[in-house]
Amino acid sequence: MFKDYYAILEIEENAIHEEVKSAFKKQALKWHPDRNIGLDTTIQMQEINEAYLILKDSEARYRYNREYMRFKEFQQKRDEQQKNNYEEKFREKYKGDGTHTNNSSDHYKVYDEILNNWMNNAKQQAIDLAKQTIEDLKGMTSVGVRAVAKEAKNQFIYQIIGGLLLFFIFMITKSCNN
Repeated sequence: MFKDYYAILEIEENAIHEEVKSAFKKQALKWHPDRNIGLDTTIQMQEINEAYLILKDSEARYRYNREYMRFKEFQQKRDEQQKNNYEEKFREKYKGDGTHTNNSSDHYKVYDEILNNWMNNAKQQAIDLAKQTIEDLKGMTSVGVRAVAKEAKNQFIYQIIGGLLLFFIFMITKSCNN
């Protein structure tokens, strides 16, 4: 399935490299899991990474732009066909014969095989990056929990030792006063 990388990054088709990079950072921050607690933003992050991998590379972007123009033409034809099908369905409903065909489920096929392979590779890289990020987060969380547990244990021991010292000082002071 063809993805509109420009829409994903919320940029214009004629955006320069710096705008692509800036849009990538903006979208990555917007959909980062740390900023969306309780939401699964994995798919959004994968699409953002995938879009950036293609649009940051000049040759991939050139190929993508050619295919993007074909995709836009396909969308326009599909939208016109859907409109015509809707009008036909509307007429048939009031005419009463009930026959109607709908070809709106046609999917766009990428014609540039090299680009198609690059897009599939970018998708896989984005998935792998998301998996690695999750593993890294689990690792960091595990290390953090262990560090907190160790520090809590140390504080507990310090509190016991401090309490015992205060108790002994109190007892010695009390016995000296008697």
